[in-house]
Amino acid sequence: MLPRRKLPPLNALRAFETAGRRLNFRVAADELGVTQGAVAQQVRALEDHLGQALFRRLSRGLELTPQGSAFLTEVSRAFDVLGEAAERLARPSDRVTISVTPTVATRLLIPRIAALQEALPGVELRTIADEDMPDFARGEVDLAIGLMRPPVPPDVEAVLLVPQEIVAVASPALVGGRALPLDDHALEALPLVHHCFDNWPRFLNTALALPGPRYSLTTLAIDAALAGQGAVVASLGFVAGDLTSGRLVRISERSLRAGPDYYLVRKRSAAARSAADAVWLWCIDNLRAG
Repeated sequence: MLPRRKLPPLNALRAFETAGRRLNFRVAADELGVTQGAVAQQVRALEDHLGQALFRRLSRGLELTPQGSAFLTEVSRAFDVLGEAAERLARPSDRVTISVTPTVATRLLIPRIAALQEALPGVELRTIADEDMPDFARGEVDLAIGLMRPPVPPDVEAVLLVPQEIVAVASPALVGGRALPLDDHALEALPLVHHCFDNWPRFLNTALALPGPRYSLTTLAIDAALAGQGAVVASLGFVAGDLTSGRLVRISERSLRAGPDYYLVRKRSAAARSAADAVWLWCIDNLRAG
């Protein structure tokens, strides 16, 4: 690794990275707010510093040499890291970024946002919808809610929020005057709605293919059930509010334990951060099933 005092000048690296993306000195100069000659001069100085040709100058523009193409990848990555570090430093201390699955977002978090803002008026919550757990090492996410199986990695802290207790529900309009709970024969006679965690075969203890519309997200399947399209099996924690309001009814006494479960997760850290800690505790108090 070169000593830092021998690294290429930052302005030369910026000129090269921009010209490498644009493959045109004039366009790169417009992006950087300098003259075309200044960009060309910085790139030549960088090539002299490295002892390598980074571009082929063509009549129609620029072309990266193999060495220039490889160097551009690394320089662009370095600028991305610098940009992310600057963004984190400039981020207000009261901003908290939480990554949640789309179903957690629509079924648990969004309906309670007003309550969170009332309880924590100084916190600016930024929500990212993602099915996968984030890489906390990158520092872009403070908290996450997603699927996880024990054991919990030693570098993170996790609290169980929503166990996968699967229940069968439908809209009262779909059930009509049928007496509840329904037996398996009556259940199979209903239109069924399926989603990514297709638990209907396990719930009904059958290996037969079950017809019905299929949705990529659990939250979409629950919305379909609310619209009367069919019955759905989903985590009790995601439909508890609709059961309480009467928008959905349980149509079977049976429940099914499935996994993995939904956990609230954050990186273990000795440094206290009041806003993120406050949101962490609020989620435990307000989103935990039961």
